[in-house]
Amino acid sequence: MSTSRSTRFLAVVCLTAAAALTATSCAKEEGSGSASSASSEGAQVVQSPTAAADASGSGCTLQTYGASKLDLKDAVVGFSQSEKEANPFRIAETQSIKDEAAKLGVKKLLTTNAQSQLPKQISDIQDMLAQGAQLLIVAPLNSDGLEPALRAAAAKHVPVITIDRKINATACKDYVAFLGSDFVEQGKRAADQMIKVTGGKGKVAILLGASGNNVTTDRTKGFVDQIKAQAPGLEIVAQQTGEFARDKGQQVMEQLIQANPGITAVYAENDEMGLGAVTALKAAGKKPGEDVKIVSIDGTRNAVQALANGQYNGVIESNPRFGPLAFATAQKFFAGEAIPEDVIISDREYDASNAKNSLSGAY
Repeated sequence: MSTSRSTRFLAVVCLTAAAALTATSCAKEEGSGSASSASSEGAQVVQSPTAAADASGSGCTLQTYGASKLDLKDAVVGFSQSEKEANPFRIAETQSIKDEAAKLGVKKLLTTNAQSQLPKQISDIQDMLAQGAQLLIVAPLNSDGLEPALRAAAAKHVPVITIDRKINATACKDYVAFLGSDFVEQGKRAADQMIKVTGGKGKVAILLGASGNNVTTDRTKGFVDQIKAQAPGLEIVAQQTGEFARDKGQQVMEQLIQANPGITAVYAENDEMGLGAVTALKAAGKKPGEDVKIVSIDGTRNAVQALANGQYNGVIESNPRFGPLAFATAQKFFAGEAIPEDVIISDREYDASNAKNSLSGAY
């Protein structure tokens, strides 16, 4: 994509997303949960569209993808959520999609939840296509395995926009674009926070996210590489998956305390596991935030509150409010504009200095 076109895309998407998130009212569907996507303070901001996917270097267009122009007000849109909405990230993400669809007057929004089961996500997507979905917004469970669903969408020339996790597939053929964070950078920034709060010394345990997706791989790489480069005095003594779940994070932390009683720091690859670690540490008679430093990624209200309370030491945001950006991207695509392969958002960070004053921007 040319510099001028990238800049124009960035400006339009940012303005559209900001305008959507500062709206004074949002529709709320029954059973959709309490999370709101209407806070302008929590709006996503695009950091950088990257190189285009097609051979011409100008991004993915309707012509190269083989799709047709579409007015979203006349469209059936499908949203495939990957995990059960017990996690605040998933609650906020789904609500953001619903709110923006209602705001734009989308004709019909189909929503499904794969409940962390890849076969179900595949069948969910196929079912939405059978119901006439003309655009798919997909939060992939894994980076691999969605090929049958992608083939079904391609056969009907239905555009697919992926959010929050990247898939190992060909852009502008299997999907239009990925919208999300730079997960390696998130891990690096978490490492920087950890180095700061520990003084660069101690024994660190890593609570890994679920296997099989780029989020876990990249957040681990960013953290481990940065620790090795900047703080050789911080020893990584354990890495074990907590599957992005609070109860599993607590269980794993209990085991790690027994096996490595000298642990002085915990890096959790999402807030839910970090909060589970807080519970485990308290039960073991340790003071989280003091005896054991904790840094995690997401930016949930509970984690930022724990940080404000002194039981946590740092949080890197991973913003789940994809509704405005996803639909703004779709509108540009259907209007004939080229879309970059990756649309990367900026993420804030929280520490002891800003946690109390930043709670309203958390989710």
